[in-house]
Amino acid sequence: MPFEEKSAWVMGVLAVGTYTGYLIVILGRAGDTPLAEVSYVAPLLWALGVSIAASIVIHTLVATFSPKGARKKDQRDREINRFGEHIGQSFVVIGGVAALGMAMAELDYFWIANAVYLAFVLSAILGSTARIVAYRRGFQPW
Repeated sequence: MPFEEKSAWVMGVLAVGTYTGYLIVILGRAGDTPLAEVSYVAPLLWALGVSIAASIVIHTLVATFSPKGARKKDQRDREINRFGEHIGQSFVVIGGVAALGMAMAELDYFWIANAVYLAFVLSAILGSTARIVAYRRGFQPW
């Protein structure tokens, strides 16, 4: 398995794992109170920080214990990476537009922040999935 495919797996699994942890904390805090009144800022920042730190640590561990190809990218790797980024960034745009609409509708900050965070998570998941599928089933550049 190429290093870039391992990287895609790490990103996808971390995105799902940290977002699931965030949801567990938020829904656990909600209880009988409305979701928009739940204190979400600290768990969201922790989820982002854990995701970034874990990504750095896991990538370092993968590069250390499986150094074959860790520093080499060929043309196919670059094209697959670009393909995955283009697909994943579609959700960032959708999330930005949704957040803009929510702000115009004067919704609570909770919903706007969570819409943006969900867009980031979906972007990471979709981009990672596109790269993994491209590595496993072949890749047809545009």
